[in-house]
Amino acid sequence: MKANRNKTIDFSIEEGQKYLDRCFTVSKNITLPEILDKTILGDSFQVLDKLPPESVDLLIVDPCYNLDKNFHGIKFTKISETAYAHYTCSWIEKVLPLLKPTASIYVCCDWKSSIIIGSVLNQYFNVVNRITWQREKGRGAKKNWKNAMEDIWFATVSKSYTFNVESVMSRRKVIAPYKVDGKPKDWEETGAGNFINTFPSNFWDDITIPYWSMPENTAHPAQKPEKLIAKLILASSNKGDVVLDPFLGSGTTSVVAKKLDRHYIGIEQSPLYCSWAEYRLDLATSDKTIQGYTNGVFWERNTLSEQLKQNKKN
Repeated sequence: MKANRNKTIDFSIEEGQKYLDRCFTVSKNITLPEILDKTILGDSFQVLDKLPPESVDLLIVDPCYNLDKNFHGIKFTKISETAYAHYTCSWIEKVLPLLKPTASIYVCCDWKSSIIIGSVLNQYFNVVNRITWQREKGRGAKKNWKNAMEDIWFATVSKSYTFNVESVMSRRKVIAPYKVDGKPKDWEETGAGNFINTFPSNFWDDITIPYWSMPENTAHPAQKPEKLIAKLILASSNKGDVVLDPFLGSGTTSVVAKKLDRHYIGIEQSPLYCSWAEYRLDLATSDKTIQGYTNGVFWERNTLSEQLKQNKKN
């Protein structure tokens, strides 16, 4: 039995059958309106060939890392670096025809697969940057450094692409407040502290991994935080754009796209994860909150709650 505060989504296929029934299957070439805002149940390597060309504005990919992993019965076995590079080429060549000339691509990876993925992406796209984000969690190791970082490669189809930097500003505490004529210069003085909205860098240390008391948390073993995906979607798409995730997992990309008024297409081969994704999409209809993101800015860990408390007092 779960504790009352445990919000982890972890129901069975039988319990979530009504959500699974909402999912879409693709057996022939299909038009964009037919799959817009849908969760597609199927293997991406078979589905992607049937989707409409040049229909995607933003591609977010969280492929299997080159590790032994069990995704509730669907297993990925670690392979050689050469084989993993071939695997990466395989899904890239499937998604490439679907991307608009102005599309952007983000690919998630751990430090080891990052070396391979970065090199392969450079063969197909204009590689713009590599984001490193702090996972905040990670197993300790007696003979190595604790692994608490992951990468996200940022690439584009061409030199013409969307980047809304004003939509992904970071709100940080001011350690050494500077004033001119007694007034704050480029920062804000509040009852909860001094804050400044800064331009984002390619190192993110403000991400909280979903845990048991967070509504977004699921039993998926490699779930990405909504806050993380929100940064990618806000920066590299506009309202009404189409966001594709070919390895959807428990649905984070689709859920965040819905919350931020983008269209989504998610492909996932696990019926269980598809049902979780649809359940989360249902919740997103009435609850558009994203942990750590409010009033148009992304907050540092453990600062937003204090600000909200101060606002209530005022």
